[in-house]
Amino acid sequence: MSPDASPSPRRFAVDTGLPGSGLPHDRLARIAARRAFVDLKLSFMHAVDQLDEEHGRWLRDQVRRAHQPEDLLLLRGHVFACLTGTDDVKTSRRRALRRSLDSLFPDSAPRSGFMSF
Repeated sequence: MSPDASPSPRRFAVDTGLPGSGLPHDRLARIAARRAFVDLKLSFMHAVDQLDEEHGRWLRDQVRRAHQPEDLLLLRGHVFACLTGTDDVKTSRRRALRRSLDSLFPDSAPRSGFMSF
């Protein structure tokens, strides 16, 4: 081997030739992650379902286009801003959305003096 040539990197990953194949627990973990995302997306869809036409159409479209939980996490500020007020419907939707976010992103709530750490 010449001094300037470097050895090729070792390949430790097993190439089975089947994309997405793996151990059963890998598949179950992917299914559980997908179910959690779908539940969160449904919570967002329910939260923006009855919003006014000005913000509601844009938010519904953004939620519909989300493909990852992080996409929904980025929209949470807009959704909570549209759900402000003391109306019972908005309050219940805010609480349901907060519970859904806490199930997938437990540290996503802003810090407050009322929370224990």
